[in-house]
Amino acid sequence: MQLAHLLQSLGASPAELARPRQQQLYQLLKEAILGGTLAPGDPLPASRSLAAEYGMARNTVLYAYQQLLAEGFLLADRRGTRVAALPVLPQIAESTAGVAKNQPQLARRAASLQVRQGDAVLPFAPGVADLNAFPWASWARQLQKAWGEVSARQLAYAPPGGEPALRQALADFLRARRGVRCRPEQIFIVGGAQLALDACARLLADAGDTVWLENPCYPAARTAMQAAGLNLQFVPVDRAGLAPPDSLWQSRPPRLLYLTPSHQYPLGSVLSLERRLEFLRRIGDGWIIEDDYDSEFNHARPGQAPLPAIQGLRPEAPVVYVGTFSKLLHPGLRLAYMVVPGWLAGDFGERIGSLYRSGQAVEQRALARLLESGQLTRHLRAMAPRYRARQALLRQALHAGFGEDAEILGGDAGLHLTLRLPAGRPDTAIVRQAAALGVTARALSEYYAAGAAEPAQNGLVLGYGMAEKQRIPELVARLVQAYRKVEPLRV
Repeated sequence: MQLAHLLQSLGASPAELARPRQQQLYQLLKEAILGGTLAPGDPLPASRSLAAEYGMARNTVLYAYQQLLAEGFLLADRRGTRVAALPVLPQIAESTAGVAKNQPQLARRAASLQVRQGDAVLPFAPGVADLNAFPWASWARQLQKAWGEVSARQLAYAPPGGEPALRQALADFLRARRGVRCRPEQIFIVGGAQLALDACARLLADAGDTVWLENPCYPAARTAMQAAGLNLQFVPVDRAGLAPPDSLWQSRPPRLLYLTPSHQYPLGSVLSLERRLEFLRRIGDGWIIEDDYDSEFNHARPGQAPLPAIQGLRPEAPVVYVGTFSKLLHPGLRLAYMVVPGWLAGDFGERIGSLYRSGQAVEQRALARLLESGQLTRHLRAMAPRYRARQALLRQALHAGFGEDAEILGGDAGLHLTLRLPAGRPDTAIVRQAAALGVTARALSEYYAAGAAEPAQNGLVLGYGMAEKQRIPELVARLVQAYRKVEPLRV
């Protein structure tokens, strides 16, 4: 009988010995039934005789039988206990690499997602502010106060759109710092910038609609639009920002136009005022998604206001303004916001509430207090000259280390520079070498869309938010070392 052979393996391995005998017997019988070793209709011995024959307590056998009966693997009636009539699952062959063959794989679109390399808190990781300099003590006090006010409502889902106190404080903050025209009810707090972009793609466009994306582009934006089934049109970027040819407005007008106007990511250009006004004039019945990436720090004109947000240039413009608290606080907080036109706020709020549930009500209340107190604004003002000094030193070190081999792009705003390199040494290989030396960078080529008309550029995207000033020369020396370790491609 097959059962006799099976029961010989009970407790045969150290891992099995650590499990209760009743669990071992249950799992052994279950796998034998699923794999077809025990066929439908095969009888099983009575619990008393099975226990006596194999030296088990009867309760051990009863437990296994009863559990399998409850789950439908066994039948028990006057004819005794036997295997139920179930379809036999196919066996999966193991590959030599230890990964099962014939298993379902990820969707094809998953292959287009960018795989991040390196540690997000290592020096030169883009998109990260100086986490060591953040006023953690102030933030902790505000969190403690917020937790002291917790009720059942704060522990449930947050109100649709976010905590009223944060929406009010954020409306005041955006009006003062970015010229955004908004009331609290136009603001919607969501779980991170990528979720905000996903909401824009799903609520402002239908599958098959055209979205214009910068090329190169923020990968999360590309992913969100792709996942929503939109047709992606990649538009080149020059020193004044997105530069669509006139013919494109006629041949493929956008339903969505995605922009990073304050500091294009990753090339660092600032969208000119002329183009901001032109896009507003020509968008027609489409939408502009203004991702105000890196707007917090203005290095081109210290002490002066940066160019105004597109959203504030025309009353009730068809613009959704997207921002994040990643550089105001820290990326792990996962809070972002959208500002929609007043005439859309009601419908938008109802629909976004059906897509996503809001949370982090306690953190939202603490953030509202931090904004209201002015602590966050004071922190941003204190950090601006530090970041400018780091950028200046980084430029100097890059010029010294790479010389005529490289061109430095961007820097008018934000927390990153882009180093454009000759095509001979692939930037992806340089990034791998740099990671081995303890330095994180991003490959510029990976921000470009595959198959676009303009070829991908070779280079490195370097954030200096987490790069301490005194370490920058040494860190750049490691980058130069990584660059030289990569063998040039032979043409």
